[in-house]
Amino acid sequence: MKKVLFLMLLSLSVITHVSAKEADMKYEVATLGGGCFWCLEAVFEETRGVIDVVSGYAGGTLLNPSYEQVSSGTTGHAEVVQVTFDPSIISYEALLKIFWLIHDPTTLNRQGNDVGTQYRSVIFYHDEHQKKQAEASMKAFSSKFTKPLVTEIKPLETFYKAEAYHQDYFKNNPNQGYCMFVVSPKVEHFKHEYKDLVK
Repeated sequence: MKKVLFLMLLSLSVITHVSAKEADMKYEVATLGGGCFWCLEAVFEETRGVIDVVSGYAGGTLLNPSYEQVSSGTTGHAEVVQVTFDPSIISYEALLKIFWLIHDPTTLNRQGNDVGTQYRSVIFYHDEHQKKQAEASMKAFSSKFTKPLVTEIKPLETFYKAEAYHQDYFKNNPNQGYCMFVVSPKVEHFKHEYKDLVK
């Protein structure tokens, strides 16, 4: 009896594992940088079809960088978010449309009062298809700005998850000064401009 029960539990475990893998396979990931990651994270967490958003660092040379090291501007990393999304609900192209809306891609290494290479505008693509989509999107949206776009389009090499206190920062700290005066207006701007993409 114990052997039968063990086999049943093992079978259930395998089925659950396969189901989880199948679920992961239908999702895609986008990695984007456009200033402080608190801003991008807050907006994409309100986006329909987005499964998860993680703040982190990419594009630098130092292994396992800390926030303090990235903030020094010497590691080469940018503050980014990794957005896991369901392409049957929202496309990569639509995510890029939001990306262009919620930051200024014409300012080099700067977003508002946040200055440094860690705040640069950058799209890290995961495959050649994303690269082509990013290039096409940038070309299409460039006419909407009066200045040239300085956004980098680069292959993603390594993504480092940021410290725990950076995750869900806006949700956890809505009354913090930066959240009230910088993050919140971006979220509201997104909700106003792209009502059909809001959860």
